[in-house]
Amino acid sequence: MDYRNRTLVTEFFFVGLTSHFQHQVVLFAIFLLVYLVTLLGNVGMSTLIWMDPRLHTPMYFFLSHLSFVDICSSSVIGPKMLTGIFVEKKVISFLGCAAQIWFFVQFVVTECFLLASMAYDRYVAICKPLLYTLIMSQRVCVQLVVGPYAIGLLSTMTHTTFTFHLPYCGSNIINHFFCDLLPVLSLACADTHVNQFVLFILAGALGVVSGIIILVSYIFIVIAILRIRTAEGRRKAFSTCSSHLTAVSILYGTLFFIYVCPSSSFSLDINKVVSVFYTAVIPMLNPFIYSLRNREVKDSFRRTFEKMQFLMSR
Repeated sequence: MDYRNRTLVTEFFFVGLTSHFQHQVVLFAIFLLVYLVTLLGNVGMSTLIWMDPRLHTPMYFFLSHLSFVDICSSSVIGPKMLTGIFVEKKVISFLGCAAQIWFFVQFVVTECFLLASMAYDRYVAICKPLLYTLIMSQRVCVQLVVGPYAIGLLSTMTHTTFTFHLPYCGSNIINHFFCDLLPVLSLACADTHVNQFVLFILAGALGVVSGIIILVSYIFIVIAILRIRTAEGRRKAFSTCSSHLTAVSILYGTLFFIYVCPSSSFSLDINKVVSVFYTAVIPMLNPFIYSLRNREVKDSFRRTFEKMQFLMSR
């Protein structure tokens, strides 16, 4: 196709989730509530970890960064989606679309590898408890946090560069509520087979690597737990990683549904609903998963609340 004589796209339009006003009102209320709870929960979790010296451990160091990533990933999609619900023409500039993909991929990949770092932390804590403080030194913890950010940066640089070096000179209507890689690639007026191949290989490799780290860690964790003789000891050991296992299952299960299951097996509407789940709902759920299922966090919250009550009563 000769695209040189055609006008290049300077902006994109989203189809959105629905065009019915009543549904738009309900969706706006739900998404606004979800976004506010996400901010409150993750900022609260980070603040609690920062204020309580008892939570200054490797596990909560990773958790504070997970909360930061959830705040950022939800903010990449949430505000733009909320402001566009009632707008007839849901428009985003070409550079704005590129920026949205850049940060979205950055934080999704970072979260996957942060969960892998947390799995390794749980492996050391349960399988090598006597060496835990020696192995999980401050230097190692920083490396296990910087690594996911670096991998996310390299991944998003690759995907965004490969996607937006293509010419866009035809349709500019994205059948989604945000700029995702595959819907945007489908609008390029050039051959995208190489781009789709790179996307498949890189996303698959990153998913497999992070998934293997988590899987192998939990294989050793389960073996170590089964060697514990008492039921109470096994329960306590498993409780230290149950929150993390729940978060991993939700995130990877959702991403598997979207990116691994054949797209022809599901309607676009169902894919949009699942996309809402991992872009908006999962960042909201993580602080609740780690607080409701974690005694240390609940005890820290109680101590902080009592301290605030005491200061206010003086």
